[in-house]
Amino acid sequence: MKTLHFDSGIQEFKLCGEGVLRFNPADPNLYARFLEAAEKIQNIEKEMARQWTGMDQQDTGAAVVKLLQDADSKMKDTLSWVFGQGNDFHKLLGGVNLLAVGKNGQRVVTNLFAALEPVLVEGAERCAKEQTQAAVSKAKARRSAQ
Repeated sequence: MKTLHFDSGIQEFKLCGEGVLRFNPADPNLYARFLEAAEKIQNIEKEMARQWTGMDQQDTGAAVVKLLQDADSKMKDTLSWVFGQGNDFHKLLGGVNLLAVGKNGQRVVTNLFAALEPVLVEGAERCAKEQTQAAVSKAKARRSAQ
């Protein structure tokens, strides 16, 4: 089998000394999925909160842990969908639950999104700049052809 090598824009980011996240920060399809994922994750959190408040006082700690594990699994599946199935967040985070709290008092998922934001913003700016430059070049070529 032959292999084709080309620049796909994929970059690698080591996550907290654990797994390596691979994606193209300048991919507009990634932005669309990321924006959709933010809403999906909020819905997962709302559903978890609804289930939590509906729990009987007699529910065991095991039931609460199961609720947190289920929400974590759904969130990680959503993130794997955003960044591509080759990015298995169950493995990338070394087993850390996205609902766990970091040293800064924020949930891990909040810290992850905060770390990703500047990478995605830079990628979006680079993509927009390239698209703008291509449009300007095309317009100049059309004008000179007239």
